[in-house]
Amino acid sequence: MTLRLEFTIEPFRDALPGPYVIAARQVAEESGLEVEFGPFGTSLDGPDEEIISTMARIAARAMSEGASSISLRLDRV
Repeated sequence: MTLRLEFTIEPFRDALPGPYVIAARQVAEESGLEVEFGPFGTSLDGPDEEIISTMARIAARAMSEGASSISLRLDRV
């Protein structure tokens, strides 16, 4: 099964992403999955086990870097 993970990390900052966004993006890119980084969120597609384990690592890293909130959406594609 293939899943799509979309996530948004807060607080938002004007202009440059915060360190929590940069850290989460790095975790996503290190997964080896294709990452789409946008101004209001990030998405990646992949096999269910990889997406779920990557999702946990993204959340843990973003929170450890100072995120106040993470919105996650997980869909079958």
